Amino acid sequence: MKTTRLTALAAIAVAASLSLTACNGDDSADASAKGSGSSSSSSDGGSSSAGSDDAAKPGGGGAEAGSGSEAGSGQGKGTKDEAGAGSSSKTGGGKTTFCKTADLAIDAADAAPDETEGRINITMINRGSTTCSATGFAGVDIKDEDNTSNPVERGQAQPRITTLKPGDAAVFNLSYTNDTSGKSLASPTNIIVTPPNETHSVTLDWPTDASDIKGAYTDVQVYPTHTTN
Repeated sequence: MKTTRLTALAAIAVAASLSLTACNGDDSADASAKGSGSSSSSSDGGSSSAGSDDAAKPGGGGAEAGSGSEAGSGQGKGTKDEAGAGSSSKTGGGKTTFCKTADLAIDAADAAPDETEGRINITMINRGSTTCSATGFAGVDIKDEDNTSNPVERGQAQPRITTLKPGDAAVFNLSYTNDTSGKSLASPTNIIVTPPNETHSVTLDWPTDASDIKGAYTDVQVYPTHTTN
């Protein structure tokens, strides 16, 4: 009888011990699961939350605004460069171009200062709508009555800047020695003029009151243009 009671008590004690162990195991597992869950939540949630918060908060916007201002700065530079190119393009366009033959009214007149020196002034008036340059030597040929054309050589002189606004005039002259013998071998009829830096020519009449040329046409010289102001 005692043995049976002791055995029953022992069995109850073992069962109680097992039950207590199981309870403790469950509690530990729950605590571990809770700890693990909160750690995972903190890690994922914190990371995710920080990412979305940074993007949504003004701080994130400020960074974007910063890159925006860098882009703006880039655009500013681009605009500046374009403006520079524009102003450069305007400066290049603003440079004075050479006068076109079609825009010049050209005439020749006797301007001999005395009986020994012959001089013919050739005037070019800018009848165009823009300012142009007539700087340099004009090309000149003298046509003789025998239908030959003779080029005129350049005189020893340095060109002067000759800029013509609409309506302004430039002058250059032909110079030679007068032949007072009445036996000149030159019989000029026309002056063929090509303005400086141009390829188109105009043909003018030789002034009827101009004196005779002494020697040959190679003795005539052309001088550079200058303004009449």
